[in-house]
Amino acid sequence: MLAISRFPMLRSSLTVLLLSYCVGCATSPTGRHQLHLFPESEMSQMGIEAFNQLKAETPICQDAAIVAYVRCVANAVTAALTSSEGPRQWEVVVFEDPQANAFALPGGKIGVYTGLLQVAQTQDQLATVLGHEVAHVLAGHGNERMSTTYATQTGLQAIQALAGGTSSPNAERALALLGVGAQVGVLLPFSRAQEAEADRLGLDLMARAGFDPQQSVVLWKNMAKAGGGQPPEFLSTHPSHQSRIQDLAARVPSAERIRADARRRGANPQCSPPRK
Repeated sequence: MLAISRFPMLRSSLTVLLLSYCVGCATSPTGRHQLHLFPESEMSQMGIEAFNQLKAETPICQDAAIVAYVRCVANAVTAALTSSEGPRQWEVVVFEDPQANAFALPGGKIGVYTGLLQVAQTQDQLATVLGHEVAHVLAGHGNERMSTTYATQTGLQAIQALAGGTSSPNAERALALLGVGAQVGVLLPFSRAQEAEADRLGLDLMARAGFDPQQSVVLWKNMAKAGGGQPPEFLSTHPSHQSRIQDLAARVPSAERIRADARRRGANPQCSPPRK
């Protein structure tokens, strides 16, 4: 058995790691336990700064019809949020870029790349993506990812202290393997859990906004066609397309009930895609 008292650096690192888990405990909207080590105000400031930098470095779409359409969908999605869930005002920017992607950042920022409109071909499909991205923010996934990475690095530093540094080839190989083990065993599974959670929360959010949840399945079929091959799911930060499609299809009936309630309350978005 290891005598931890013989290794002050290890004891210090482990103490920091344990305190981090104790102090940073949080719960996601689905009840999943999370690690949040950073204040939300700091996360928001980081999101705002990152968004401003991206606007300065990436061409912004000047097509008024595209911008109006994306903002119509985004505004409908964010209007479905309650005051306790997140910001009521979100800045939405369309970037001129061929990649099929979008993102949302703490601080109320949404970015959409024009390439996404080639895959998300209807308002409901676009709402699926934006609901998913906003859900990442609502669930504090950015904080969780940063916190988990920090805690994992602290643990690996503790192991390095125990190994006495990386002076020998054997130690270097061992630490390299430990790093891979941490990546596959801790960081990637957390990321897949976040993606699945964002799918679930995002589907409900877009349904609350009055969009058709059945189109979420169509969207990911489009993504599968456009995306080509994927790495094995256990080595990917995202669920496989097939896993995602199956999980969403299973949740569509409950999301349809949410949408029906939203429609009765008057949520009926009418966002017209720009003509091609």
